[in-house]
Amino acid sequence: MSKTVLVTGATGFVGSWCVVELLQRGYTVRTTVRSLAKEAAARTIIASVVDPGDKLTFFAADLNRDEGWDAAVAGCDYVLHVASPLGTDNPKDPDVLVVPAREGTLRVLRAATGAGVERIVMTSSVAACAPRIRSGETTTDETFWTDPSDPDLGAYRLSKTLAERAAWDFMSQQSSRTRLTTILPSAVLGPVLSKENLGSVQIVQRLLTGSIPGAPRLGFNFVDVRDVADLHIRAMTAPEAAGERFIAGGEWKWMKDISEILRSELGPRAKKVPSRNLPDFVLRLIGIFDPTVRVVTPLLGRKHMVTSAKAQTVLGWKPRSAKTAIVDCAESLIAKGAVN
Repeated sequence: MSKTVLVTGATGFVGSWCVVELLQRGYTVRTTVRSLAKEAAARTIIASVVDPGDKLTFFAADLNRDEGWDAAVAGCDYVLHVASPLGTDNPKDPDVLVVPAREGTLRVLRAATGAGVERIVMTSSVAACAPRIRSGETTTDETFWTDPSDPDLGAYRLSKTLAERAAWDFMSQQSSRTRLTTILPSAVLGPVLSKENLGSVQIVQRLLTGSIPGAPRLGFNFVDVRDVADLHIRAMTAPEAAGERFIAGGEWKWMKDISEILRSELGPRAKKVPSRNLPDFVLRLIGIFDPTVRVVTPLLGRKHMVTSAKAQTVLGWKPRSAKTAIVDCAESLIAKGAVN
């Protein structure tokens, strides 16, 4: 009999790929959606890659409510807690993101430990192991924790930090056999399965559509979504992963590097991708009207890198190249009609 895994947030970018990877490896998968009205669309997305057959079941459960979580997790061997509010708009009140991220995580953990699952793998973020944004060039690993008092942190980064802290604090007080592992992805690219919930994929989408008139002085460690899903599953079953944090981060690329890759690999389909750099003041001006842009302006010109050496050494994880993640991301956005 195959093991049963609950994946929270199957309609999200990372969550849907976790479901796909688990099904491809023979697991029985349960997943949560806020409303079962979303099941048909989510099932269609999954089926575009792998036939779920009778191996996929949906449960209604909302991070903001207690109902549904005990039923969803009952009888499961593992839980991948991937669901979290997306942080694209940076609301003025951080609690808009912090409260559902933290309280939703605790709801999942209470249900999972109560059901006695073997392992919970929680999706955190490199935002939870980042130095102060206005510091110099840095490279951080899993031993580092973000300072919640950093005034430039933003609601999304704060929510990921406090939710992961809450998870470790909760687990330290438990006597159950359940163990926690956290995965900290960097900026996630790779092929999309739908046009919804794009998250960091908007970086490539905006370049392809020419909605930003140049490449700003922004850079990130990029990782392929398929590799993020793979690391979740490795961490789910490896004994040595219990009680550990793992960064899922790939190569560092500046936006100008991404532009060059897109123009080189896509040819005429990248005709709107900017070939020039964007002055900092222009991006800040755009950020006045676009909250998605405004949240990243403090990162202009700053190189805060992460290392995934631990995941590679301990779990044998090996990420794809950033070029592959970027090109496959772009190809899928075009195929899905997400680029005008």
